[in-house]
Amino acid sequence: MTNLSPRTEQTVPDATMALATAAAERHQRPRSAWRMMLPTMTPWLALGLILIGVIALFGAIAPFFVSDPSVIRDIGLQPPSAEHILGTTQTGQDVFSQLAYATRGSLQIGLIVGVLATVLSAFFGILGAYIGGFADEAFSLFSNVFLVIPGLPLVIVISGFVPQEQRGLWTIAVVLAITGWAASSRVLRAQTLSIRNRDYVAASRVSGERAPRVIAVEILPNLLPVLASQFVFAVISAILAEAGLSFLGLGASNSSTLGTMLFYAQNGFALPLGAWWWFVPPGLIIALFGMGLSLVNFSIDEIINPKLKNVRLHRRRARVAARLEKAATARATRRAQAEGSRS
Repeated sequence: MTNLSPRTEQTVPDATMALATAAAERHQRPRSAWRMMLPTMTPWLALGLILIGVIALFGAIAPFFVSDPSVIRDIGLQPPSAEHILGTTQTGQDVFSQLAYATRGSLQIGLIVGVLATVLSAFFGILGAYIGGFADEAFSLFSNVFLVIPGLPLVIVISGFVPQEQRGLWTIAVVLAITGWAASSRVLRAQTLSIRNRDYVAASRVSGERAPRVIAVEILPNLLPVLASQFVFAVISAILAEAGLSFLGLGASNSSTLGTMLFYAQNGFALPLGAWWWFVPPGLIIALFGMGLSLVNFSIDEIINPKLKNVRLHRRRARVAARLEKAATARATRRAQAEGSRS
């Protein structure tokens, strides 16, 4: 077997790396400004979107096709069967029907808290930082007060003081939103202070544009990836916090959520009795939905921090270069063997 010359071995990696870079850049088309704000589609992002879509679709549509989850039957703790897909509870209630309504309730709380927390953080963070002066100091002080207060104990105290008959879905959502916006507000304030001093914002202010238009047109589009990431994080935190409150008996009394399912499963001794079909499905829904939101949030982080995207691109180019180098080495080896056999 004929060995490659040192000159050939030296030029192969350089050529393959150049080919890998060209191949990676060849498939990249110019992207519009709005397209640059969207995360690049990756297998992890696709998996996250699929998980979120399937669970959201289940929570939105399944309640219309299942039976009444509150109907009591004389077939308590029956395992999954053809009649009851996920078995029954201790009082004979259908677990699959409860899961459908509970998923909808948890998604509603997550969506409400996500919207409210994002609006509060944007108001106190973006508006205060843009106005500056006394307004910024007052908003910053208000945010710091909520930031230093322990979140979960405050939620437990507020929920404990609310009467049980008034502790509905909206009440729990408002409590969670009030206690979960301060950290996001600090991040938005720092980003707004950085953007406020840029040339295009200063040009808009000098040209006589009003503050609401400058915020909406010049500042807010640059903060959309941060707002999206904070919204996703608020939804995850809200669903987990609501599940914790419901498990402690402080959840919504007139609504069904995944947390209330776990609460009643624990009170019904589902784990000691081996009724896994009662507590595993709601816990699995929470875990999978949180996983999907986390994967989407990781993809949004690439927009906020371009270094993460550059690392992924370098890894892709390195894999392409390794494949091209292997193929080039194999071709050179075959060519050298053919020349040796002819000589």
